[in-house]
Amino acid sequence: MSRQSHATNGVTPPVHTGHMDSASTVRFAHAARTLTAEARRRSLVAPSFRCPPRLAGVDRSLRRRSGGAVVAVRLRNRPWPVVLGDMIEGVVAANALSPPAATRLRTELWEAITAVDAPTQAPAA
Repeated sequence: MSRQSHATNGVTPPVHTGHMDSASTVRFAHAARTLTAEARRRSLVAPSFRCPPRLAGVDRSLRRRSGGAVVAVRLRNRPWPVVLGDMIEGVVAANALSPPAATRLRTELWEAITAVDAPTQAPAA
């Protein structure tokens, strides 16, 4: 069936026309790899990351497993820096760090993630 026949019948064509935030998903995956690598480099527990959390109504959750942890973060309708903050805080929580080690790790992870997460800009037309 052609798109034209769908349009004349009042049926939505078989094309996704809604907004997909794939850039956030790609950025999330890249940030997760970066944070995991940084945690391993420091001989810390390197949590797995997933989205969204299984618990309804939460922005971030932590599930501890033997030998590791899973940090789940909600992406939808949230500013990217807030998502990154939750991911970094998940690494800190997974390692049960307290000050000053927690503060030092947060700073180092922010530095690492901002070094590789510089926003890419489209070329000028």
